[in-house]
This record gives sequence, C-alpha cells and structure tokens, in this order.
Amino acid sequence: MNKSDSIAALAAALAKAQGAMKGAVKDSANPFFKSKYADLASVVEAIRAAFSANGLSYIQTVEPHPDEVRVETTILHASGEWISCGYLSLPVSKADAQGFGSALTYARRYSLAAAVGVAPEDDDGNAAVAAKPKDDYTKHLLALAAAPTMDDLQAVFKTAYKGAQATQDTLAMAAIMLAKNKRKEVLMQPRTDAFLEGSQ
Repeated sequence: MNKSDSIAALAAALAKAQGAMKGAVKDSANPFFKSKYADLASVVEAIRAAFSANGLSYIQTVEPHPDEVRVETTILHASGEWISCGYLSLPVSKADAQGFGSALTYARRYSLAAAVGVAPEDDDGNAAVAAKPKDDYTKHLLALAAAPTMDDLQAVFKTAYKGAQATQDTLAMAAIMLAKNKRKEVLMQPRTDAFLEGSQ
C-alpha cells in the first residue's frame, strides 16, 4: 500500500466522512438479471457531500493492459496527505472499445466503492429476507491468499468471481479481485529467499 509519510489528518477526515455517507442508490437496471444496481454515478453521489465537507477528494488512474483494465483509486486530503488503494483489475469481455469501456466503468465503480467503504442501499428489505443466502466468500478469499501457483490462483479466482457475478454481489467481486491481485504480486516477486537458502 502506497501512502504519504503521514495519513493522520486524512484518516480523521475519512472517518468523519464515512460517518456521514449513505449507501449508493440502486437506480440502474440490469436487464439480464432483472435487478437494479448502484452505478458509478450513484457511488460518486453517495460520497460527494461528505468528501467535500471534510477536505477529501479522489483520483483514479488507469494502467494499460491488453487483456484487462487496471484502475487505481487514490484518496487525497487538503493537507496534502494521500493513500493509494492499489490496482483493481477486471478482465475485458471483448477486445474492442465497448468491451474496454464497460470493464473500465465497472473497475472504477468497484475500486471507488471498496476504497471509501460505500455499499449499495437495500432497495427491498423484504426481498432481501426472502432471497437465497449468498455464498460465503471468506473461503474463497482464504484460498486466493494461499494459492501456491499462478495457475491455482487463476482457477480459484474464476470460481469465486463467477459466483459473485451470478448474485450481483459487487462488494464480494471487489474483494475477490483485490485478493487475487495481492496474491499475484506476491507470486510474481523474485524468490530471493530460495536463492539465499541455496547459497548457504
């Protein structure tokens, strides 16, 4: 995690902002699942007033990649302090402008929501009570963190992400993606420990 030397003022301001923020309104329709979801505009609207009142802002940067989009959300404070929430990567369904544009919008929404702690509002409490319980993604997150190889990581990720997509659990999707990216960084690091052991 990258950050400024101190984030004391930022942390205090973010705590106040989160206490004032409400959930993102589910005002967009998904015709395939016949459900509603909170789009990027709803997430931005949910944090706008609280962020502004507490000297907070954010920027989102994009790292180019041929098969996926990678978005990094950085939270800024008026004091100059900042904290980066790391890259969130999403696969691109089609290698064209529409495919990349759609994946970028999704990545920006998930990354921002996860970074600031915004969850979609429950637009139907009764339906939520009667709905089928969602999968427990804790086991998937643990499996991702313990994946011994890149192939194992990809296999666990596909299963977990597909399940979260099926239930439109955006927070679980974001958590799964972040866990995958974190483990990927570890697996791709040079094995200096093995080299040192061999040289002894």
